Amino acid sequence: MTDTPTQLFIGGAWLDAADGATMPVDDPATGEILCRIADAGPKDAKLAEEAAVQAQEEWARTAPRARSEILRRAYEIILERTDELAHLMTAEMGKPLAEARGEVAYAAEFFRWFSEEAVRIDGGAGILPDGRNRMLLSRRPVGPCLLITPWNFPLAMSTRKIGPAIAAGCTMVLKPAPQTPLSSLALAAILKEAGLPDGVLNVVTTSRAGEVCEPLLRGGRIRKLSFTGSTNVGRLLLAQSAEAVVRTSMELGGNAPFIVFEDADLDKAVDGAMLAKMRNMGEACTAANRFFVHHSVAEEFGRRLAERMGALVVGPGTRNGVDVGPLIDRTGRGKVEALVADAVERGARVLVGGRTPEGPGCFYPPTVLTDVSPESRLMDTEIFGPVAAILTFGDEDEVIRRANDTPWGLVGYVFTEGLDRALRVSERLEVGMVGLNTGLVSNPAAPFGGVKQSGLGREGGRVGIEEFLEYQYLAMPVR
Repeated sequence: MTDTPTQLFIGGAWLDAADGATMPVDDPATGEILCRIADAGPKDAKLAEEAAVQAQEEWARTAPRARSEILRRAYEIILERTDELAHLMTAEMGKPLAEARGEVAYAAEFFRWFSEEAVRIDGGAGILPDGRNRMLLSRRPVGPCLLITPWNFPLAMSTRKIGPAIAAGCTMVLKPAPQTPLSSLALAAILKEAGLPDGVLNVVTTSRAGEVCEPLLRGGRIRKLSFTGSTNVGRLLLAQSAEAVVRTSMELGGNAPFIVFEDADLDKAVDGAMLAKMRNMGEACTAANRFFVHHSVAEEFGRRLAERMGALVVGPGTRNGVDVGPLIDRTGRGKVEALVADAVERGARVLVGGRTPEGPGCFYPPTVLTDVSPESRLMDTEIFGPVAAILTFGDEDEVIRRANDTPWGLVGYVFTEGLDRALRVSERLEVGMVGLNTGLVSNPAAPFGGVKQSGLGREGGRVGIEEFLEYQYLAMPVR
């Protein structure tokens, strides 16, 4: 950890917190402290905001190709340092090294994608219908942004926001999650090396999120908030953003249904379930939360899934052969334990797992529950752990009604071999994304986001840069 930055990154310089405060970064596999880093307060946040505001005008004038090339260089550096970044991520977050390497590649791809989008920002021109004026449309960066990222994908969630902001010509203050700040600090160092001008990206690590973020949102100088996290925190940030009418985009919680019809290919369905449930130990907003399986195939599906889940190796992410690392902290594990206990009390049967291992670290075994009561708390709570809860259904209308019976609508998964049913059910699901016979939907080239209380706006894809741009309309008389 000796080469990893541990200070705040403000105006292109590495700084201690103004009040000298520090906070620990823990290893969830052991509970030991990896290092201590700067713990920013309100003064540091204002300094970072000032750096972003001062850099905005010149950065907005920077040629799109220059912004593109900075992102491309950063993409190449990230790939060159895959192992270094993967080990850092595993140390602070816990995911197995194989998954961490996969995240590094995924994170880098956002920089490559938006390096290409930077030079495709367009506008428009034409004669207005009354024939008296010409209309010129141009796109402008929205201005200084506050980016708030979660702990579960510490590198990819940063690049997914930073990439389009750089491409659009926006400056930024990034506040990473306190559990996993090291990946973001390493990314800041890479961007500086890639030639990003001072003040364009500023990183404030803090355990005092409210003290740091609220004044920025209410102050009127930050013009854009991009947040990924829980729905409850999203509501609070929306309220704080209202005073200065800050433009917002949010990717919030999920409660993904995973629907297996009687005509599904069960090999595909189980493979998809392993992806949709066990990616990142289940600590993903896209994780399958509620498994609705047709009663005619439920027993076979549960048996196969339990066999696959039970064969996974649990342990520290750095160890060879490990499939499932620790959960992020004891609070996260305690939530999973409580949800499983509640389901069992209400009649659920444990097919595999369900018992917390002894010893250090925040480990929880892959778990499959069947005969789950619809009244169980995990039916309306994002589990964020390696627990698959299976319920049965009888007909299409019933399962769609139950799948949509939630305030969230991020993603849903559908497994069927019937084309008509596949399209019909996908269209009726109240979600922003659908995985049809696949358990993986995330891709930098696709718009990521949800409906209802799962968020506002989209990240990635052709539309991802739109969140960081404004239109300007110029009217000119026709001569």
